[in-house]
Amino acid sequence: MKTTKKDTAEALTLEWVLHVQTYKLTLDKKRCVGCQLCSLACPKEAIRAEKQSKVKDQKATKARIDFDLSKCNFCGICDVLCPYGALKVTVNGQHLLSVVDKKSFPELIRNVKMDTSKFPNDNKESEKACPLNLIKVLGRDVELDLEHCPCCRVCESRLPHGAMQVHKFMNGKITIHKDRCPEGCTDCIDVCPIDGALRLSADGKKVEVNESFCVYCGACKIVCPVDEALELERTHIEHTPVRSGAWNKALERLASPVAVTKELKTKGSLKAMESVRKRVGLKEDRDA
Repeated sequence: MKTTKKDTAEALTLEWVLHVQTYKLTLDKKRCVGCQLCSLACPKEAIRAEKQSKVKDQKATKARIDFDLSKCNFCGICDVLCPYGALKVTVNGQHLLSVVDKKSFPELIRNVKMDTSKFPNDNKESEKACPLNLIKVLGRDVELDLEHCPCCRVCESRLPHGAMQVHKFMNGKITIHKDRCPEGCTDCIDVCPIDGALRLSADGKKVEVNESFCVYCGACKIVCPVDEALELERTHIEHTPVRSGAWNKALERLASPVAVTKELKTKGSLKAMESVRKRVGLKEDRDA
């Protein structure tokens, strides 16, 4: 087996070349925001999110994501969980997620609906509604790059009512402790990929959070210069059904203990209901 790791300005690429299969993991550096999720979720601890030194009188820069090729097994969990679609695992050139195909890991549910009849006539205005430039207007057609959409809901607020309906797949809470937050510091704002999720207060002294737009990725948490000045808690992740301990372990690292307990209780309730159905001979109502 031949292994390679290539790091360029555009991408970081890991590769396994076997006799009949080639595994490749690619990190698109333009889409990567330097958040916590892939490093937290990796079961092999093969991913590191490294805070970068700040240059005096310049804005903070996002964390650098790096991979340990000796630990990575190309499972695809990082690919599944990246809100921005910055990671991709392929086998012989085909996008393949074995953990999803084997039903040992869920997929994120990106629930976004568009009503193009309510979009403004100004195409540029429509495209600027997305802070990540994922909306493209082609004549009368509107296209959304859903694969790379973190479901921040900014587009909902910028477009006419009803034009976009976005359901967040990740929920949580960010707390800024103002007694610890350095006055005038904007490091977290500098790296936040979602315009308007973080902002300075009216007096310009402290950071405030607009949780309507926050996707709880943790890019801000990594660069914060003061320990515990910024607390981030993920309370729920919307995903497809799964029956696997691999997801439970990932959820323990990603979310709060309360979120894990709630999910396990829900799974327990579903199993109990299924057991009752089988015992009494009820058929599942598929139209429900």
